[in-house]
Amino acid sequence: MSSLIHPSAVIHPKAELGADVQIGPFSVIGEHVRIGDGSVIGPHVVIEGHTTLGRSNRVWQFASLGSIPQDLKFHGEPSTLEIGDGNQIREYVTMNPGTEGGGMVTRVGDNNLFMVHVHIAHDCIVGSRNVFANLATLAGHVTIEDDVVLGGISGVHQFTRVGTGAMLGGGALVTMDVPPFCIANGDRAKLFGLNVVRLKRIGGTPDEMRALKDAYRIAFNRGLKMKDAVEEIRRTLGGSRFVDPFVDFLEKSERGVTRPGNAEEGEAAEA
Repeated sequence: MSSLIHPSAVIHPKAELGADVQIGPFSVIGEHVRIGDGSVIGPHVVIEGHTTLGRSNRVWQFASLGSIPQDLKFHGEPSTLEIGDGNQIREYVTMNPGTEGGGMVTRVGDNNLFMVHVHIAHDCIVGSRNVFANLATLAGHVTIEDDVVLGGISGVHQFTRVGTGAMLGGGALVTMDVPPFCIANGDRAKLFGLNVVRLKRIGGTPDEMRALKDAYRIAFNRGLKMKDAVEEIRRTLGGSRFVDPFVDFLEKSERGVTRPGNAEEGEAAEA
């Protein structure tokens, strides 16, 4: 099927549109933009810069993709915004390309939901199947892995990582790395146990979940230095499907890891 473009839309002649792309009224598509097959761009959307969207994305009205970073160090370098397939990008979402100081690319994976007023800043790396609730905001250079839920009005500090399967509560302000499968909440967020519901949904067995709970307790409830905790977890619990990414994340954290508010919060929590 051919593309369906409203006559009021402004499409640069060098923009590349795939098959069956729809562009709504009054939208603006820039010179270096590429939009994959089957994507639907609503009315009053602006897509500019060196921005690529994959297949079957849907972008709602008033979203802005690819405008220059909100970073005073940006000097007009031809950095990129790369968006994968099957994403839902709701009203007033903003996403900025990368910068020379951060790898020159902002990258978004597949099948994410970005609710109203979400902001993805320069040089962020976002995985797949994540849910960003209304007004969730990433500062520059943030990494969000896969299957993460970010609650409404949550914010993530620059250079911070959030691991696979984690959940940030509404209003959480995250300043340190959040390990995989953990729940974090609060101003200067703390951990509140494990995202047990998520673990069950992806088929975690009782033994796998018990091993991860034991790893969590070793890491946070025994007063060990993180290096020593990592060594003990690998020695006693290594090889488990959930423990391995958890301990790898702890070991590789450069910013430091979010901790529980107190020992009681080391237990698994429902989410």
